[in-house]
Amino acid sequence: MCGIVGFTGSQEAAPILLDGLSKLEYRGYDSAGIAVRNENAEVEIVKAKGKLKVLKEMTNDGKAVKGTCGIGHTRWATHGEPSALNAHPHCSDDENVVAVHNGIIENYQELRDKLLKKGYTFKSQTDTEVAVKLIDYYYKKYLGTPVDALNHALVRIRGSYALAVMFKEYPGEIYAARKDSPMIIGLAEGESYLASDVPAILKYTRNVYYIGNLELARLTKGSVTFYNLDGDEIQKEMKTIDWDTEAAEKGGYEHFMLKEIHEQPKVVRDTIHSVLQNGKISFESVGLTDEEMRNIQQIYIVACGSAYHVGMAAQYVLEELTSLQVRVELASEFRYRTMTLAKNSLAIIISQSGETADSLAALRLCKEKGVKTLGIVNVVGSSIAREADDVFYTLAGPEISVATTKAYSCQLVAAYLLAMQFAKARGEITEERFAALAADIETIPEKIQRILEDKERLQWFASKIVNIKDAFFIGRGIDYAIGMEGSLKLKEISYIHSEAYAAGELKHGPISLIEDGTVVFSVVTQSALYEKTISNMVEVKSRGAKLFGLTTYGNYAMEDTADFTVYIPKIDNLFAGSLSVIPLQLLSYYVSVGKGFDVDKPRNLAKSVTVE
Repeated sequence: MCGIVGFTGSQEAAPILLDGLSKLEYRGYDSAGIAVRNENAEVEIVKAKGKLKVLKEMTNDGKAVKGTCGIGHTRWATHGEPSALNAHPHCSDDENVVAVHNGIIENYQELRDKLLKKGYTFKSQTDTEVAVKLIDYYYKKYLGTPVDALNHALVRIRGSYALAVMFKEYPGEIYAARKDSPMIIGLAEGESYLASDVPAILKYTRNVYYIGNLELARLTKGSVTFYNLDGDEIQKEMKTIDWDTEAAEKGGYEHFMLKEIHEQPKVVRDTIHSVLQNGKISFESVGLTDEEMRNIQQIYIVACGSAYHVGMAAQYVLEELTSLQVRVELASEFRYRTMTLAKNSLAIIISQSGETADSLAALRLCKEKGVKTLGIVNVVGSSIAREADDVFYTLAGPEISVATTKAYSCQLVAAYLLAMQFAKARGEITEERFAALAADIETIPEKIQRILEDKERLQWFASKIVNIKDAFFIGRGIDYAIGMEGSLKLKEISYIHSEAYAAGELKHGPISLIEDGTVVFSVVTQSALYEKTISNMVEVKSRGAKLFGLTTYGNYAMEDTADFTVYIPKIDNLFAGSLSVIPLQLLSYYVSVGKGFDVDKPRNLAKSVTVE
């Protein structure tokens, strides 16, 4: 949600800020703005409703705004409608304090009332303006430093925030603060950068610091100092981002989503080989030991969105290979449940960004209750990665499109590898079965590539369903979990109403929605459930449904039932989801393109949901 950038150095700040904001468009936004201080400490603030191109046109791509220190923001409206007035940056009445903010200040009304009594006035409807004027109030009350003012203000703020603040009396400096909203700081020779996410600064530096929860930072040209909320200076370790700049660019593809779909063979292979070598799995980089695996009796998989769908598929694999009890929980529900967590349990938190607010809160809840935690995340140094007891890094690289594809696929193979090693460590799988699975999982990247090379038929079918209003996905077992992901992909980027159901549940309500021409996508890769699901397909076909059948090569009888059939290469049933999801990703992409929508930035959605 939202995007923050900041820069201080010797170059003109505005073009760098606008470039950084363009790299954060995938996060979702409805307005944008920048604030730049010049050498005379005068600040120029430019804000606009709508796309970033409006702001670029207003500033001549930043050339019209002079100064070498500045902050920028893309806003996702929470408090106050989308408008130039509500857009960030906001400033105090005398422009002493200027700031941008991600997050939600829960007690903003209480603070606003206090500040009104102190003589402050408010122009916007935002909670951010309250934070700006609260910082200004304490800066002037105690005549201290910016760090003092921030400390006094932030201990009075309830909620979440990532703040970038400039003070008139400290030109050339940016102050940052963080609580539950992501923020990184990058350094180069004589230059300092601030951003919500890595792609915004990857072009300029790979040397970064991750500002921790309830920490502050003071950025000067080429250096940074960190503080805690008591104002004490603290030390942080610099990290190096190994993503290359090309990974965050389109590379000739029309959309990031299509590029990321085609990157899946490589990133899935990289993720597999990070722990699987010569037929053996080593979790030395993950940290979870075989002894710990033997002692665990209950697993909770906690996630949101597509990561939750990974958890659904992982549940089937874990339960087939081991005797473990597995529960899959939506993070937004799990964190508010009153329940006793089992002893000797493990919570697996899955998140691409490692900053998902509900998932992070669920992780902290588990730790409070003494439950061991494992993060499956894609971003090194992210909050979940830092706070989990152990972490399995997926190697998807930067994923820019809002609709996840390659990160999902990497999470899925990470889950397979976890299940395999759990089974081996607990003595619940034979050497022969483990070796067969290890050999089969190695074939996933090449088989994904084969599917990608035969996508023209999917493009043709997509053109035939562009105008449908509703769609349904059915499947059993792992196929149901994959159907959930396929349904989400279709609805989030094509805006077609779509639902996924366990095929056996059709007679319990959903079949009443089937009428002439309704499109039903059937995922049928689990051999033991093939005939059962075919029967469900026949049921909906007899009521007028048009059937899309997705199955493995060899099941050619599918063509007797389905109106259009897609085949995936043969693979162990446990791993079939890694292949069957690919045609569904491509199909959703082509439908969205056919409808003329913005594939990478669907309306009302953000890449990382960092607030509730």
